[in-house]
Amino acid sequence: MSQTPVSTRFLADLSPAARLWLATPVLFMIPLFWDLTGLDGWVMQQLADSNGFPLRHQWWLEKVMHDAARHLATVMYIGVLVMVWRPLGPFRRLSRILRVEAAVGVTLGLLAVRWMKRLSMTSCPWDLQDFGGVARHVSHWNWGTLDGGPGQCFPGGHASAALAFVALALPWLTSVMGEERRMGRQWLLAVLWGGLALGAAQTLRGAHFPSHTLWTALVCWGVALANHQVFRWVRRA
Repeated sequence: MSQTPVSTRFLADLSPAARLWLATPVLFMIPLFWDLTGLDGWVMQQLADSNGFPLRHQWWLEKVMHDAARHLATVMYIGVLVMVWRPLGPFRRLSRILRVEAAVGVTLGLLAVRWMKRLSMTSCPWDLQDFGGVARHVSHWNWGTLDGGPGQCFPGGHASAALAFVALALPWLTSVMGEERRMGRQWLLAVLWGGLALGAAQTLRGAHFPSHTLWTALVCWGVALANHQVFRWVRRA
């Protein structure tokens, strides 16, 4: 008779929320590994030269993927707030406290990225000397180090317009019902694809390094998970 591996039994015994917490350190390794490879610089060098980024003002990337996407994200955020009191579709299956949790999680994700950007002294790729700007390249790990540019470019604010909505997936992902967890995974994938698309558009324009999008995803995920844990404590109190 075959025996189930200990690791498989261990994961099976964990609650859905505990599995998500366990996955977080693994997710942290993705942007960390990217930073260690130095691929940020290589990618940007393929997209620009000393004259700048030729796609910076490309119509689709600027008007649709940036401007229109930002307006759409604003409408979606307002919709999330409204659905706390007037839920539609599958959100009717969530209790009000879970809808509040989701709305707070999205808000905190947006605020966390905005706060980090305001403190960051890292300038955007299109501000660097290599690409026609005035700033010298300084790693975003060197907090507090001026690079001679405007700074406030890390992590990726535009990508957070999609990635902050990862908080909406948490009530579903942590459900004990398999069908609801599947819905949570679908929402999670949609948010990740949306965030990666917005981040890629900004990279093509020269606004952000690829790593900025990866770190934005991790920040939004961590904030959403911490927010979910706080609301779990509130519900149990």
